[in-house]
Amino acid sequence: MMSKLPGSTGISLLGDKSLEFYRDPITFCERRIEKHGSRIFQARLLNKSTSFVCSVQGMKELLCDKSSVFLKDPTDVMTYMYGDNIVTTNGEEASLLRLSLMNLFTGKCLASSSDYIKSVCERSLKDLSSSAEPQSVYPIFKRLGSELVLGLFLNVKAEETPEVFEEITHLCTLHWHGIISAPVNIKVPLWSSGFSTALEARDKLMEIIKEKLELEQEGFVGCLRALPLPDASCASQHLLLFISALIPKALASLLTSFTLALCGPGQEEVRERARQDPRYLDQVLLEVQRLWPPFIGGRRIASQDTTLGGYHIPKGSATMYVSYTVHRDPEVFHQPDEFRPERWSGRNAGQENLLCSLGNGPRNCIGMQLNHVFLKAVCGYMLQHYGWALSPSDQSLQYKWLPVSRPAELPMVIFTPLHDQASPQSHGNTQDIHTHTCPHAEARKGTSD
Repeated sequence: MMSKLPGSTGISLLGDKSLEFYRDPITFCERRIEKHGSRIFQARLLNKSTSFVCSVQGMKELLCDKSSVFLKDPTDVMTYMYGDNIVTTNGEEASLLRLSLMNLFTGKCLASSSDYIKSVCERSLKDLSSSAEPQSVYPIFKRLGSELVLGLFLNVKAEETPEVFEEITHLCTLHWHGIISAPVNIKVPLWSSGFSTALEARDKLMEIIKEKLELEQEGFVGCLRALPLPDASCASQHLLLFISALIPKALASLLTSFTLALCGPGQEEVRERARQDPRYLDQVLLEVQRLWPPFIGGRRIASQDTTLGGYHIPKGSATMYVSYTVHRDPEVFHQPDEFRPERWSGRNAGQENLLCSLGNGPRNCIGMQLNHVFLKAVCGYMLQHYGWALSPSDQSLQYKWLPVSRPAELPMVIFTPLHDQASPQSHGNTQDIHTHTCPHAEARKGTSD
């Protein structure tokens, strides 16, 4: 027998909890989990009855077992800002797009990307310790992400055409700000809403993209134009998605969290082991994604009456999985709030598919593998060349979670060069490292302004 979802959706408008959620989504969820004794509950969000999924089992049921029942919302602002693409479509169309595009992220058109990725890391990170002054790492990582994305996907390289690179980066930022602003397309003399500005930026980006598709024969653009896509606009809409600020911001979020997790003399042993053992670095990166996912989660609409975790979910209602709380489900992750990379070679070995920081199931992020290549290249470079610590050491590391997770106050980090920069890569016999208390383990909650 189906059970009624814990919680209440109240009445239209008056019962809406959107403001409370956006102010602090983590506290919003944790209070209700404790109140209802359930990691699946309901509330009203965006003036719509919404079930919140905060358990691994519920997330897998939502995104894997019932992915054909819970669909992307066709009225979502992402659809309006990006058009129909692999992220916003549903059903057979989404499956066919995924089949067509998958080779772009695993095939020969990105096979030569490793040299470019290395060159971007070198150029972006080689001077981190040169001034002996603390560095604000988030903006550095965001620009690095932009260089990777625009160079690989659009063949626009910052060192070759700096003015074009800066123009596109600026337009991508304007476009991004529109996504996170209210979708009100209003424009009057001397004033325009962020959304209107974003639409103008989108149109300019599309002009640049279409010109690239017409002229470029090689690389990712050339591979994309050769695909059997549904219509003439499909390639340009996907390039708009791939070069958007989403990827640089996700990379900046994860790289900042990695830097903070391995910060200071207390984490020197962890840095050394990750420096020596590529497999351990993989575990560190998994743990960073588990504790500090770049995006809060994702939203689906039930296409029919169904269930989640034994609870009744009515047709037309919304369901949202919250990555942070899914990743800290104590039923799956022992000591869920602790930074313990070793869990991925112990109790949670082989369970990487229980994370949802970049989605899960048949609709997960098509660029997950490439994202890992980016992360491992940047983190590997940092580990081989630097030690680092917070400066000053008493900074606030409270996180904000929307629109992308990062410390609310951008952290300042001082880097010191390693004397031995040619550490051998081994699968070494380093002794096991147990629970680590990283600098921001206790400062995990924050505002979302």
